[in-house]
Amino acid sequence: MTRMRDCIFCRIIEGNLPASRVYEDETLIAIEDVHPQAPTHLLIIPRQHLATAQDFDSSHRQLIGSVFLAAKRLAEERGVAEQGYRVVLNCNRAGGQTVFHVHFHLLAGRPMRWPPG
Repeated sequence: MTRMRDCIFCRIIEGNLPASRVYEDETLIAIEDVHPQAPTHLLIIPRQHLATAQDFDSSHRQLIGSVFLAAKRLAEERGVAEQGYRVVLNCNRAGGQTVFHVHFHLLAGRPMRWPPG
């Protein structure tokens, strides 16, 4: 699996940086966001290093599905599934991406407004 030595999420996945892990499987990890934007704010991170959503191709269909199944499970475990939650993927700088390792934000526990930006 591709890893980047200077990528903060790769270093967390490898166990070289601490993080509050709340879920792990062979494809993903989920951690608490260190700068939460909602009462529930988790990051769902593929173990495979992909810099942006533009790196996805048809071979990543199962990975993408796994992210949303993990989000559903985490929302249920956190007791926010019925109330509602948002899953966000930022792509590139203008899209709000600040860490260039694909990751999905699970946000819940407060009303989500539209438009989000």
